[in-house]
Amino acid sequence: MSCRVLVVDDSRSMRALIAETLRRDPRIEVVGEAADPLAARDAIKELNPDVVTLDIEMPKMNGLEFLERLMRLRPTRVVVISSLTERGAATTIRAMEIGAMECIAKPSPKDRTSFDDLAQKVVQIGAAPKPMGPPVRSRTDDNGAGDRAYSPDGRIVAIGSSMGGVDALFTVLSALPANCPPTVVVQHMPALFTQSFAARLDRACKASVAEAKDGDPLEVGRVLIAPGGSAHLELVKRSRTICRLVEGDTVSGHRPSVDVLFRSAARVSGANTVGAILTGMGRDGAEGLLELRNAGASTIGQDEATCIVYGMPRAAYEIGAVETQLPLHKIGPRIIAATNAAKARVSCP
Repeated sequence: MSCRVLVVDDSRSMRALIAETLRRDPRIEVVGEAADPLAARDAIKELNPDVVTLDIEMPKMNGLEFLERLMRLRPTRVVVISSLTERGAATTIRAMEIGAMECIAKPSPKDRTSFDDLAQKVVQIGAAPKPMGPPVRSRTDDNGAGDRAYSPDGRIVAIGSSMGGVDALFTVLSALPANCPPTVVVQHMPALFTQSFAARLDRACKASVAEAKDGDPLEVGRVLIAPGGSAHLELVKRSRTICRLVEGDTVSGHRPSVDVLFRSAARVSGANTVGAILTGMGRDGAEGLLELRNAGASTIGQDEATCIVYGMPRAAYEIGAVETQLPLHKIGPRIIAATNAAKARVSCP
C-alpha cells in the first residue's frame, strides 16, 4: 500500500523538487500540491493524505497558525521542510512543538544532500500512528525529585533520539531539576536547527541548556546538545570530562551519531553513566547503548507505546542493550532517581 503525500510550498520550483524526489520511491504516491495554507486546507479535506510536507513561511496565513488549526481540527502526520536560516530554524522547532513529526532542511548551495533520505523519512512517518491532536506533555512523576530533594551523585547522563525526539526531549529534560546531573544529548537534526532547539529547551527547563562547543566541560545543572550536521560529539577525559567535536564520516548513517556518544561514554565513565535511547528511526545508538550496559551503566529505552517511531529503542532492546524500558513520562524521573545521592543517603540505615 503506497504512502499518499500532499506537498505544500509557495515555491513552484520547490514543490516540483519535493514531488520529484518523492516519486522516485515506488512506495510513495504524490496525490497533490498546494501553494498556500488555504489551498492546503482544501486539499487535505479532499485528498485525505497520509503525510503532508509543509513549508512554514508561506503567504495568506501564518504557517504556524495553520499547523495549530490542523493539529487541533484534523490531526495529520506533518513533515516540515524549512529554509536553513536562523529564522527558519526557530520557526521549525516551534512547528515540531505544535505537532510536526520531523524537520528537513531545504537543499542549499552548501548542502545539496538534505533530501537524500526524504523519501525514507516520509515512508516511515506514513507508517507511524496518526497523531491524536496537539501534543500534551505528560505531567512527570514527582518521586521526591524536586531540587531540594535531589543531590547529584557524580554520574553523567547520555541521551540519544531522532524522529519524534523534539517533543520527547522536552518531556524528559523538563523533568530534571536545576541541579541535574551533567547531561549530553544527540538529537538527529540539521545544522543550525540544534541551536534554536537548545535555546527553546533552555527557556523551558530548570537546568541550563546549550548547544555543545568543543572543549565544553560536563557540569552539574547543564545539558549540552550536540550540534547538527558537521561533527560527532565524544566525551573525553582530561582533568575533567569534556566534550570533543570530531569531524569524520557518518556513523550508523548519522553525524552526529548516538553510537559515537554512547561508546565514548562507555570508555570515559562506564558504570558512572545513565544512558537513554528515545524515539527514532533506524539503529543508531543500539550498539553504543549495549557497550554502555556491558560497562556497567544503567540503560533506559523508551517503550513502543509512547514512541513516534519505535526504531532505535526497538533495535537496542532486541540486542539486550536496554536494562529498563519505560513510557516517556517516566524516563526523566527514573534518571533523577538513578542519580540521586540524597535519596541514597536517606534510604541508608
